[in-house]
Amino acid sequence: MVVFLLALSAACCLGLGFVLQQHAAQRAPRADLLHWRLLLDLMRMPEWLLGTGFMVSGLILSALALDKGQVSLVEPLLATNLLFAMALARILTRQTLGRSGWAGVLLLGLGVTAFIVAGQPKGGGQPAGELRHWLVVGTVVGLTLLLVSLARRLPLLEEATLLALAAGLLYGLQDALTRTTTQRLDHHGLEAVLRSWQPYAVVAAGVVGLLLVQSAFEAAPLRMSLPALTAAQPLAGIACAVGFLGDRLRVTPGALAWQSAGLLAIVIGVVVIGRHPALPGTVRDTLESIGAALDDRPDDGPEEPDDGPDAPGPEETGDGREDGSRRNRNAGG
Repeated sequence: MVVFLLALSAACCLGLGFVLQQHAAQRAPRADLLHWRLLLDLMRMPEWLLGTGFMVSGLILSALALDKGQVSLVEPLLATNLLFAMALARILTRQTLGRSGWAGVLLLGLGVTAFIVAGQPKGGGQPAGELRHWLVVGTVVGLTLLLVSLARRLPLLEEATLLALAAGLLYGLQDALTRTTTQRLDHHGLEAVLRSWQPYAVVAAGVVGLLLVQSAFEAAPLRMSLPALTAAQPLAGIACAVGFLGDRLRVTPGALAWQSAGLLAIVIGVVVIGRHPALPGTVRDTLESIGAALDDRPDDGPEEPDDGPDAPGPEETGDGREDGSRRNRNAGG
């Protein structure tokens, strides 16, 4: 019961933090995308700092949950963070859930229940050696780099989804390595932890994941990033837990079928909830905010048409920076 309470509390903090962070990140300069200065700019925004405070609290609570329970049990519970994000979004937008919202909630809840009941996650298995650790970590890092590389070649909306997927992979890996670190701390003490590579990998995965997810939040509406992030994290975490932590799941044909159905329901529920109109940062909200910003500009009198050879092209932004045709294709999205 303690693991359930800790994991759900962590999911609540993470959901609230993600909404607040995205609300701030969408106002960051577009040129900061995937650059470390994005985090520096965001640190000047009180709303982002509040969201980060919620996120850090969620990470601490999830670490406590991982210390007391298996990754394959905690990860599906953390996926419910989207429900709490939805609750805050509903307050901000004053929209009811409707059929699609309740359908997503039901799918997510049933998926988590089906996976936990059918899989009966438990530890006690023999942890893998260093070689297997590095193979799993290398696979996750390689997939992350591949997703980021592909994202840079896509329009902003699709780029945000791939960046969020990459961040979800890193966060799932971070959760598994966090459990490894807490286990070593419990059995061998702080000195042994500081001599191992896992705690430093936890920090590195967290920092890079933070940059990726904030870039995804900046690039496109929340509905394009949060569902991908929420779906990828538990899948990566469970894979890492089974891969090198020794977590065990039931492997009978019936159990595997229900586990697969549960994971599929989690992913579909996350996507349905993430695309609900109540979630802030929809395309309509983005266009409205752009229109409001244009309306707030000072009126310098009527503008004369500038059709001459020196007129700015469609790829030049108002501050003289060029975003490139890849980004301008999303103006209508």
